[in-house]
Amino acid sequence: MKKLLTTIVLMAAPILATLAQQVPQIGNILGRHTTSLNGKWHYIVDVQEEGYYDYRMNPTRWGFFRNAKPQKPEDLIEYDFDKAEEMELPSDWNTRDERLFFYEGTVWFYKKFNVQGSKFKEEKRRALLYFGAVNYDAHVYVNGNHVGHHIGGFTPFNYDVTDQLKDGENFVIVKVDNKRHAEDVPTQIFDWWNYGGITRDVLLVDVPETYVENYSLQLVSLEGRRLAFSVKLNKAEAGRRVTLSIPELKLKKELITAADGTATTFMKAKPVLWSPATPKLYKVDITMDGETLSDEIGFRKIETRGKQILLNGEPIFLKGISIHEEKPNGGGRANCTEDAHTLLSWAKELGCNFVRLAHYPHNEYAVREAERMGILVWSEIPVYWTIAWKNFATYQNAEAQLHDMIARDHNRANVIIWSIANETPHSPERDQFLGRLATYARTQDSTRLISMAMEVTGASNYHNRLQDNMNKYVDVVSFNQYIGWYRDVNDAPKMTWEIPYNKPVIISEFGGGAKAGYHGEKNQRWTEEFQENLYRENTAMLDKIEGLAGTTPWILKDFRSPRRVLTGIQDYYNRKGLFSDDGQKKKAFFVLKEWYEGK
Repeated sequence: MKKLLTTIVLMAAPILATLAQQVPQIGNILGRHTTSLNGKWHYIVDVQEEGYYDYRMNPTRWGFFRNAKPQKPEDLIEYDFDKAEEMELPSDWNTRDERLFFYEGTVWFYKKFNVQGSKFKEEKRRALLYFGAVNYDAHVYVNGNHVGHHIGGFTPFNYDVTDQLKDGENFVIVKVDNKRHAEDVPTQIFDWWNYGGITRDVLLVDVPETYVENYSLQLVSLEGRRLAFSVKLNKAEAGRRVTLSIPELKLKKELITAADGTATTFMKAKPVLWSPATPKLYKVDITMDGETLSDEIGFRKIETRGKQILLNGEPIFLKGISIHEEKPNGGGRANCTEDAHTLLSWAKELGCNFVRLAHYPHNEYAVREAERMGILVWSEIPVYWTIAWKNFATYQNAEAQLHDMIARDHNRANVIIWSIANETPHSPERDQFLGRLATYARTQDSTRLISMAMEVTGASNYHNRLQDNMNKYVDVVSFNQYIGWYRDVNDAPKMTWEIPYNKPVIISEFGGGAKAGYHGEKNQRWTEEFQENLYRENTAMLDKIEGLAGTTPWILKDFRSPRRVLTGIQDYYNRKGLFSDDGQKKKAFFVLKEWYEGK
């Protein structure tokens, strides 16, 4: 898909004789030949964006991206990256610099690196500059030249910078702006911390001139264990030979690309099926012109039958929890396997076989670690609350993020649900927006389920009837409810639920807040006893819902949010976690664990 929003050339910046080229997201970055640009980067906080605009607010040709140095004693240059402070990346500036804890605006990042740029041309190879994620609006420059503009805080992007590199010392500069806007995705208000910065890996990727851009390997039929493999090159070239090999299954298949640079094949095999109990992964090699791209892939089948979710043909109850991408101790954006392993281990201890990675695509390390640990995943884009439904550019942004989420993770066996929204108010414009997203998702991946977190709007006293026009677009009906938090917990035993759709039901959120270590009576808000009782009443209530196929209560651990301002209790934390921020279990943890043990 041509991403209309994700890369825009800044025409006021210097124009190269040969412009940098945006290229589609490269699949399986962890299997590529890469050089890490992580580590210490210099940074300059630019509150009024004087490094980008002149005093008339016009883009300037003389901005910070030039990394200019005085050539004569009288030269006036009012910035110097080499003398600026340093920050370890990937990270967020909010927790790396206490002055920037609440900051929303522009920060410039700068790093020098050494590479023999001429070798790429001599050896007929390409250099791609890859970013795992930058929140939110990023302009990227290499050696003073603008190479691209990306919008969206949680998906990867990359540029072909071969022609911008030189032999020896090079530099990359990134202008990062995390200001919120009504037309953005997510929109102007959201209930998590707006962590700014280069929050995921920065890599220089070494690929041939013609390379495997992406591929898909899926189990498409349980009968006979039929596999489907497709491959797409970065160029529309016919006659290229690509070999797929799965040594443990004794499978080897050669494909020849068509004129559009793609090829597809089907084959029979008898793999051990991936499941939470047996998270089996197979080494897979994809070879072209003597260069091999390796991956680890599991095979499973996810589908629905009436009100059941079937994994490998058998009903499964999704014992889940929602998770934000925040470090397990002290807050800040989680960005490594160690962070993911700690959070997912807490979920496993709770008895989970499923996690909702809310409310945006989490980093690739988290998805892969969950796959290794046997944890199923709901993955979501940040179409959250009141999006600018009538703004076509907003739709394009949402679709681009959906595309990139699927393109990155469509080979992960544990990802079973693509979610397109959370708690969105009903309107014809919203229905058109989300219906179009759901339809688009199916064109990108037909092997997974589509869902979204709906709201119950048909409530009457103690009877709740789910009514949402999106029911026809989703495979799984999911909705959020907060009986006991935004409504009296004593109402829970009286509540009845009507879901008039012959589809599985997931309660995608329920819960309430408690400060770890704060104790009192069960009717005293913010105490662990209040949250404990809320979970007891809710789990008993949920047992009565026909077609209940899973839950993802809100939330695994306390997380930072600027909306949570109650001094002495919240202190800018959403306290609905079953764990405190530092891993202390609250009493409600044991209620949910016991309930899951009975499922």
